[in-house]
Amino acid sequence: MMVLLIVIVNSPALAQALRFDFGPGKVAAGYKQVLAGTVYNKQLGYGFEPGANVSCVKRNLGDELRSDLCSSDKPFYFSVTLPEGNYRVSVILGDAERETVTTVKAELRRLMLERVVTEPGKFVTRTFTVNVRTPTIPGVGEVKLKDREKTTESWAWDEKLTLEFNNSHPSVNAIEIVRAVKLPTIYLLGDSTVCDQPSEPYNSWGQMLTRFFKPGVVVANNAESGESLRSSLGAHRLDKVLSSMKAGDYLLIQYGHNDEKEKGEGVGAFTTYKADLKKFVAAARERGATPVLITPVQRRTFDPLGKITNSHGDYPEAVRQAAREEKVALIDLHAMSTKFYEALGSEKSKLAFKDGDGTHHNNYGSYELAKCVVEGIRAARLGIAKYLVNDVPPFDPSRPDPLESFSLPPSPAVTSTRPLGS
Repeated sequence: MMVLLIVIVNSPALAQALRFDFGPGKVAAGYKQVLAGTVYNKQLGYGFEPGANVSCVKRNLGDELRSDLCSSDKPFYFSVTLPEGNYRVSVILGDAERETVTTVKAELRRLMLERVVTEPGKFVTRTFTVNVRTPTIPGVGEVKLKDREKTTESWAWDEKLTLEFNNSHPSVNAIEIVRAVKLPTIYLLGDSTVCDQPSEPYNSWGQMLTRFFKPGVVVANNAESGESLRSSLGAHRLDKVLSSMKAGDYLLIQYGHNDEKEKGEGVGAFTTYKADLKKFVAAARERGATPVLITPVQRRTFDPLGKITNSHGDYPEAVRQAAREEKVALIDLHAMSTKFYEALGSEKSKLAFKDGDGTHHNNYGSYELAKCVVEGIRAARLGIAKYLVNDVPPFDPSRPDPLESFSLPPSPAVTSTRPLGS
């Protein structure tokens, strides 16, 4: 434990900002230069992930940061070694000679910036906040990670921040990373419909939610595929959240898909499930945080009349009861997702899910569900509503965004392996 404390105290990420100047031109004072051959390794502590097909060029501008850049016509990743915590990341994007369109994702495809466009010769600076974590829980041990969390999901738990730059000619001039100690944190706990899915075509609302918040707050997604309330307790996922939770933070809780499959004497929606929900609520309140209960998102189960049937039994009502009894804010995603699916219809709603899957969503489906959660935050008049971005109007799930106009560039990683849970 003493060694860990020494490493954190001496970390340059805590002592000062980390600044990176991309391209072969003159390096701005206080910045580290990043070239096409700057490949990440633990000794260096920063660089492009292997396989990055980037081109770093110099333009004829006097500005040291904007006169050179690294870009690609394919997605690429840049990583920086950082201790666990919340970080404010500022990026300068643009190209003196070409139009750029940049979408930025962090860690496991958390959407940070959506389609930032710059005309030739124009540049923008955009800022977002990211949570970086490891499995270690001070005084407890560590989170019991699943095998997939040690392999395909390892970026969610490793010692570095990883940024994905995507879209049409994404061009990076500079990056600045600063520790953000006092920002309120929105923690997420839940299952595969909430967690950061590592690979296309799967996606969950939790990894889209980041796009809808300003830099004044940070989202820490601790949900995981296949989890129930009881298994999350056993894996110390709640303990992990509580280890860094502080007064003014929020805990959004959405379980049900896997809880309803648990068997045993006395196990059920209005018994063990509701009791465990209240444990999560009480634990958050003990830390001075605000708990928020979310009913489980619907599966795509249509009846012959084009209406969604309830595949979750008593579990959504158990969440509503717990919210009333504990006087906790409720986001009824079960009801909102019903309206969303029925608005699309039995056939078209398939296009909100991974093909052939009635539980797990794709980019479009999870983006729309994240909008439902945002609308729930507004309706509940939660304090974090003041941090919502200004470019998203009120959302009616019975009138979803047209699928035909939705466009989000896919990340490079693709899988045919279905997430845990159903």
